[in-house]
Amino acid sequence: MPQRGKIATLDPNPVSVTAPLPPRPLPVRDGVAPSYAWLPAGDWPDLLSYLVTRFPHIGEAVLLGRFARGELVSDCGRALSPHEPYRAGTRIWYYRDVPAETLVPFDEVVLYRDERLLVVDKPHFLSTIPAGRYLRETLLTRLRHKLDLPDLTPVHRLDRETAGVVVFCLHPPSRGAYQTLFERREVSKTYEAVAPWSTELALPLTHRSRLEEGDDFFTMGEVEGEPNSETRVDVIRHGGTLALYRLEPHTGKKHQLRVHMAALGIPILHDPWYPSFTEKKEDFSRPLQLLARSIAFVDPISGRAREFSSQRQLAWAEPL
Repeated sequence: MPQRGKIATLDPNPVSVTAPLPPRPLPVRDGVAPSYAWLPAGDWPDLLSYLVTRFPHIGEAVLLGRFARGELVSDCGRALSPHEPYRAGTRIWYYRDVPAETLVPFDEVVLYRDERLLVVDKPHFLSTIPAGRYLRETLLTRLRHKLDLPDLTPVHRLDRETAGVVVFCLHPPSRGAYQTLFERREVSKTYEAVAPWSTELALPLTHRSRLEEGDDFFTMGEVEGEPNSETRVDVIRHGGTLALYRLEPHTGKKHQLRVHMAALGIPILHDPWYPSFTEKKEDFSRPLQLLARSIAFVDPISGRAREFSSQRQLAWAEPL
């Protein structure tokens, strides 16, 4: 019996400064970078046997078609054969395909560009990088294609549902220096959010808690233990049942602002995940009312103070 192993599908556009980009035997195509997968330890008679075992939902006929078209290649760019010997520890390169990808009907806006940095105002509903069911309708793919920048890489990310300022690096030798700023928390970030107005909260306040991944590996939750997240919350203005809040995260945990606001009893307007998941069809007319308003840091290359601000506005007076 063949031994079942686990394939490690890696992000073709890693943000971590400690993970060097692997050489690509395939070029960026229409803004889409090739993906690759490591072949794990195992005893399969040939490459096709492994892929059929690992991806039964794809089916042998589809896999054979991709082999026949030369769409699966080795590290050196050689088209792979379905019946060649299985070699653990090697990589398969390919272009990921996402059928019937939904068009995001909102445009990104370039705020700033020089020889090293590209700063963009991201709309709601657009993923920062390719992931899951989003490939071409992502900010990175759009920018690579529209601006002909195949080596463009984000130095941080925003949730797909969140709009606002995102910083990219277009000069590969400088990428690590900018990514390190975020890893060392040497970046000042300010967000705005629309949420219910509460007279019970004494603002401004600082909320600290320990955040851990939930059982579904997508949502986050507050648990007992030493705090690993911190957010300062203040109000900008309020009217009726809603208020416009200023949020300043001092840490960068996934979904931190959304979890913290829900924990305070003022969940962000139109959040489909917090405080509880509401399964419904995506509605482009009801974006999450969370905006990355501004970002500031000292440029590690030039030593200049830099600050960039979003041009977007939240519909803070929208009724519940």
